[in-house]
Amino acid sequence: MRVLIVEDEPNLGRQLRATLEGAGYAVDLATDGEDGHFLGSTESYDAIVLDLGLPEIDGLTVLDRWRREGKETPVLVLTARDSWSDKVAGLDAGADDYLAKPFQTEELIARLRALIRRAAGNASSELIAGDVRLDTRSGKVTLAGEPVKLTAQEYKLLSYLMHHKGKVVSRTELIEHIYDQDFDRDSNTIEVFVTRIRKKLGQDVITTIRGLGYSLDDPAR
Repeated sequence: MRVLIVEDEPNLGRQLRATLEGAGYAVDLATDGEDGHFLGSTESYDAIVLDLGLPEIDGLTVLDRWRREGKETPVLVLTARDSWSDKVAGLDAGADDYLAKPFQTEELIARLRALIRRAAGNASSELIAGDVRLDTRSGKVTLAGEPVKLTAQEYKLLSYLMHHKGKVVSRTELIEHIYDQDFDRDSNTIEVFVTRIRKKLGQDVITTIRGLGYSLDDPAR
């Protein structure tokens, strides 16, 4: 899963980026509204963390522009502790959730997980496909109840496919959502990760749709 952080306070921005990367997300960081708007408009993200008090272009304007452009990416806005008016304005402008500063990073991660799940149509924090279970809270994967160890990139790819179970996902979409902007993106590595996942979870867990991409679904009964 790929997340954009738009935060102008350097220490907080670096802290959020490190925390989310540690939780398994690919993260891009913008430090003003202009760059944030550009990235949110031109790159693909599963969620965006948006501070409202930004230089160049304020967060509410950025959010309003994204929604007018038809961008439906879930957005969590960061507000000042006692600024109820910012919360109302953010929600009215199209935010999906808000968090008041200061906050615990664990709560931020939990709220992002929930936003991403809901956007993909998943209510539970545990994603299931046949005997494969992925717990988005703990990052653990099991096969028929037995734990399976995945690398960080294998987990990101499996998580994205399980969030979009039953849909065909192209290589390009997977690359856009499991790597951050600065990563050297090579489409051939996707096939390598898929092969590794099949070895660990079974050959039928991911289906290759020739010319289109990959699909993960419940096995046929």
